[in-house]
Amino acid sequence: MQKKIKLAAIAICYSSLAFAQSVGNGQKNEVQNESAFTFTESQLGEDDNITQNVTIINSNSNVYASGVGYLFSPVRFRYRAFNQKYNEVYINGMPMNDMESGQFRFSLIGGLNNQTRNSDTSLPFENNAYMVSAMAGSTNYDFRPVNMPRGHRVSIAAANRSYTARGVYSYNSGLNSKGWAFSAGLTYRWASRGYVEGTFYNSLSYFLGVQKVLGSRMQHSLSFTTWGNPTERGTQGAATDESYWLANDYQYNPYWGYQNGKKRNSRVVNEFSPSALFTWDWKIDNDMKLTTTLGGKLGHYSSTKLNYNNTDNPQPDYYKLLPSSYYDVFDPADTGNRTEASLVGWTKAYNYLTASKANRQVNWDRLYLANANASAQGADAMYYVENRHSNQSMLTLASTLNANINKLTTWNLGVILATSRTHHYKTMEDLLGATSFHNINTYALGTYAPGADELQYDLNHPNALVGKGDIFAYDYNIFVNKGYAWTSFTRTFGRLHGLAAIKAGGTSMSRDGKMRNGLFPNNSFGGSGTATFAEATGKLALTLNAGRGHTFSMGASYGWNAPTASVAFQAAEMNNDFVTNLKNERVFSSEIGYQYLSSWLHANVSAYYSYVDRVTEWIPIYFDDINSFSYVSLTNNAKRFYGVEAGLDFKLSSAFNLKFLGTVSEAKYANNANVRYLNSTKGTYDTDVLLNKGMRESGTPLTALSAGISYHQGGWYVDLNGNYYDRIYLSYSPYYRYQKVLAKLGRVDESNNYIVSSQDKGKGGFMLDGSIGRNIYLKKGSLSINLMVTNILNNRRIVTGGYEQSRSDATASGNTRGYKFSANPKKFYAYGTNGMLNITYKF
Repeated sequence: MQKKIKLAAIAICYSSLAFAQSVGNGQKNEVQNESAFTFTESQLGEDDNITQNVTIINSNSNVYASGVGYLFSPVRFRYRAFNQKYNEVYINGMPMNDMESGQFRFSLIGGLNNQTRNSDTSLPFENNAYMVSAMAGSTNYDFRPVNMPRGHRVSIAAANRSYTARGVYSYNSGLNSKGWAFSAGLTYRWASRGYVEGTFYNSLSYFLGVQKVLGSRMQHSLSFTTWGNPTERGTQGAATDESYWLANDYQYNPYWGYQNGKKRNSRVVNEFSPSALFTWDWKIDNDMKLTTTLGGKLGHYSSTKLNYNNTDNPQPDYYKLLPSSYYDVFDPADTGNRTEASLVGWTKAYNYLTASKANRQVNWDRLYLANANASAQGADAMYYVENRHSNQSMLTLASTLNANINKLTTWNLGVILATSRTHHYKTMEDLLGATSFHNINTYALGTYAPGADELQYDLNHPNALVGKGDIFAYDYNIFVNKGYAWTSFTRTFGRLHGLAAIKAGGTSMSRDGKMRNGLFPNNSFGGSGTATFAEATGKLALTLNAGRGHTFSMGASYGWNAPTASVAFQAAEMNNDFVTNLKNERVFSSEIGYQYLSSWLHANVSAYYSYVDRVTEWIPIYFDDINSFSYVSLTNNAKRFYGVEAGLDFKLSSAFNLKFLGTVSEAKYANNANVRYLNSTKGTYDTDVLLNKGMRESGTPLTALSAGISYHQGGWYVDLNGNYYDRIYLSYSPYYRYQKVLAKLGRVDESNNYIVSSQDKGKGGFMLDGSIGRNIYLKKGSLSINLMVTNILNNRRIVTGGYEQSRSDATASGNTRGYKFSANPKKFYAYGTNGMLNITYKF
């Protein structure tokens, strides 16, 4: 046994060395050239402007975890309110989370419902064979053709969600007599209009895999898998309750409008990340296996945006266009904005916005006319559509040794090496009829004289003329390199089962600018230098089988995580500066649990506590007090996560089950953060203190409860679930919690304590969901018909996320605005009644 372990360890080392050599060669930091349920895009929340909050968590031994992902997905539920970066996704043992943000984009596997059914999911303190499980759990998808169910599978679906039609075909050959297995799949999803007006969807997904099993005892297996998901979709924007009221529609979308009588969306996402894996499985003997996967992706992501140049904001829900900007409907004491003249303005705006849907949408024809007039005078475009790109190339090697030392002991050992380059840049998508546009910072014209170097986005190419498809404003690469070694050990001592695991490694990151910004002529073009962080995590867990169906468990972990590159740079669009005081996160997590399993009842209850400090966060906002866009870094954050989660599954009869599950949790900031922000029109930095202690994690219900009944018998499947959601916080704005701002506004009590605004919440509520299906066995194959309906009672007032606006209720000169940004957060609301009818034929 020891000899075989040494041999396997040598193989791991050599595979790592080979990887390092292939990435090197003078190209430093650059890459050479359905589990238990099925998710749809409407549940996953693909949109770039909506945080991807769904976490796939599923464990066959846990009633709560196995059901919560699907049941609560319509409100974008996050497991324990953790950031998505704390949930790790693997394919064939290779990590797939985005290396810059740390998060996994579910659109990477969009449309691969049939291929993602074969997965292994582990909860935070469960063991697995591919890595130390993450704080929010880990999932490993098996894309090997030999492990996919043999045969053909054809399905068609109609829905009123993100897409309205879907067709899926997949084929798996199984292992033939010559040791080959093949797998292929094709999915098309489409909508000329999604559930939300102005949105559309057009996506083609493909999957191809081949595997060869070698050796007389099938000791070796080589598999190659490639897939992709080219997608174009029009997105939805958040809006204020005033805008929803004016439109009489909780799904009002300000991102679209009419052009020559046709609908056009200003925020169109194009995404395509062709990916490939090569996996070698070496069955050393019946008790030992070595798995090595080399893979990568070439990601292409872009999102358009309507922008403007020295003119009025063209957004149809811009605050100056709304009735409440004329008459202050929120503050009775604001007599200066509650006059008869103000009321006349309110009435005029109300009548205009309610007279026609077109008046509440982008007026593309007006923008073209304005640009034509500007061009006639020799001026640059007043309005244009830009396209923001983030194209990531990634290469990863993962190698894992799994060994059963004996019947009571297992040992896993692995290494992971990964490198990525993400190219961020902006291109001109559409000049909207204008004839010229120059690559200069027009927002800084009030600070610097025309022609000043400070106005140039690129001093290497001053006053460059920008045409369709040309790069402007910013252009840079972010490089990230990661390396880890990990091991886990489990042993059973009678009724006690123990787990010990450790992961150690490091991350490096750097920036390489392609433009010499006029505000930072000596610190924007070229390399930034490299920031390096060591990382380590240790984990212990115990499970006691007390007999008669009773099981008790407990676990604890502690570690240091590197900050992600997405928050590591102060203003990556402008310069090479790293965030000041950038440190590793310190992460502690713990859990105790109880499970009861009998012939009629399966029950789980868990309590958890996690504490994370030295957290770095980063947000860009418009800051009225400096009359400029600002890039804000928040450092020294600390957060507490704690709560109780439970699941009960009562077997009422052979056909009926009654299920209850839910969580009551807390996820709040434990201290005040340090603030440093950049004035983007002056190129200067300022510091402050953010009084965010007590703010909550946003965009997920902290209270979520469900009761359901299921009937499964004779090929019939009927499920009905009532779900209740509460304590859904909106993303808080730092503006009204800056210490200097509060002092300026006089928000200080008699004891010299700052008066901090409470965080806005969205309305929760009750939602009824159900499904009915039938499996029919035919002479050749089987037919299944399934209808899923979400929000049967059409409760459209449940908030699924949103954010407080980050602007002031006063102008930069101190005059009070009639419009109150502080009283008008932007929100997303849950879809009303929606569903999907799916028909599948397997043969």
